[in-house]
Amino acid sequence: METIIEKIRKELKKNADEKTRIQGEKFFRENVRIYGLKSAQTEQISKEFYKNLPDKTKSKIFSLCEELWKSNYMEESMIACIWSYNVRKQYETADFKVFEEWVNKYITNWAACDTLCNHSVGTLIEMYPSFLSGLKKWAKSDNRWVKRASAVSLIVPARKGLFLVDIFEIADILHSDPDDMVQKGYGWMLKAASQAHQEDVFNYVMKRKATMPRRSLRYAIEKMPQELKARAMAI
Repeated sequence: METIIEKIRKELKKNADEKTRIQGEKFFRENVRIYGLKSAQTEQISKEFYKNLPDKTKSKIFSLCEELWKSNYMEESMIACIWSYNVRKQYETADFKVFEEWVNKYITNWAACDTLCNHSVGTLIEMYPSFLSGLKKWAKSDNRWVKRASAVSLIVPARKGLFLVDIFEIADILHSDPDDMVQKGYGWMLKAASQAHQEDVFNYVMKRKATMPRRSLRYAIEKMPQELKARAMAI
C-alpha cells in the first residue's frame, strides 16, 4: 500500500514540466532539485493532500514534513513549509528546536529558507518571544542560511511593528557579513521594520551607512520616501 509521501511524489512527477524545471533552476546559483511545477500547482497539491489526511496532529504533520525535507526537492520542501504552518495553533516551545534542526539540516537555498522562516518560524517567535535569543545565536552561525534565517524569521513580525530592538541587534550582528544572501536578508528585515518604524530605521541606517554594505542599505530604505532615500545613499 502506498504511503502518503509516495502518493505526493507520484502526483508531483505527474504534474512536472521540463520547461518549468529549467526556468526554475535559473533563480538559484546553487544546485537545486526541482520536479518542475509552478508554485500554484504545488500549493494546490499540498492543499488537497492535507485536506484528506486522517491525522492532523502536530506530531504526525511534523513527521511527514521531515520525510519531505529529506528529499531535498524544492516542491517537497514547499509542502513541508506549508504543512508546518498549517498546524501553527498547536505550536509549543519545544518546536523551536525542531525548526532549528530543519534550518541547519535541510535549508540549502533562499526559497526554502524564506518560506519556512517567514511563516512557521516567524509565527513561533511571535507566540514565544523568548526565542528571539535563539535567533541572535543563529545570526552568529557559520552557515549562510542559518544567518539569513535569523533575519527573515522576523519579516512578518517587523511589519507589525514588533521586536524593533531585537531587529536592530540582529542587524548589528550581521552588519558586515560579506555574503550577499545574508546582506539581502537583514536589509529586507530592516525594510519590513521601516513600514511601522520609518524614522527609527532611517536613523539606524544613517548612523551606519558608511560601513553598511550598499546592498543591505538599498534594501533597508526601499519603502522610504525619495527624499530619505537620497539622504541615505549620499556619500
